[in-house]
Amino acid sequence: MVREIVLDTETTGFEPSQGHRLVEIGCLELVNHVPTGRFFHTYLNPDRDVPQDAYAVHGLSYEFLKDHPPFKEMASLFLEFIEEAPLVIHNAKFDMKFLNAELKGHDWPEIPFHRAIDTLTMARKKFPGSPASLDALCKRFGVDNKARNKHGALLDAELLAQVYLELIGGKQPGLSLNFSSESQKEANETREGKPHRSPRPHVPTQEELNLHQELLAKLKRA
Repeated sequence: MVREIVLDTETTGFEPSQGHRLVEIGCLELVNHVPTGRFFHTYLNPDRDVPQDAYAVHGLSYEFLKDHPPFKEMASLFLEFIEEAPLVIHNAKFDMKFLNAELKGHDWPEIPFHRAIDTLTMARKKFPGSPASLDALCKRFGVDNKARNKHGALLDAELLAQVYLELIGGKQPGLSLNFSSESQKEANETREGKPHRSPRPHVPTQEELNLHQELLAKLKRA
């Protein structure tokens, strides 16, 4: 069983070293690359104002956030949900530095960066020179993101899960062509009553081989 956590965050700014904080965490669980329906989501009181440029991105004001718990009250629930699973994140450096700044600030162990699977890096390697934002990848893969009027951690995690599955090879990356005896039996039953057709020949005739040789003789660089 492969368990992964798709994760996204929203913040008050770009740098925790400048006093910016997390305001939202959204996670959802994948098992063998399939969403299980389990998720973790919380808004967080940043204990500071939300700058206008950040508010324009996610629409979360301090007036709204002040009634929600601070990170230190949600850290144990968050860590309990993610356990030791790999974290699928778009632009992992950004989210990981905020998560680890919050954890370190409250004496929790930091999350090793090697646990992150960065879909931004994956997309840039797979489509060099092409736009690699979450919106651009949704458009490329036909993922419906019409509800994304503003950034939201849980919605973005849901969209990212679909994009991630496409990046690793489509919606059935583990599809196996090895039939079980039961599935083979069912397949045989569906063929009962259908007329038998002899295999069609695919070997070229002598006439076709002669015509091919005549064609090659007419070509300058056959």
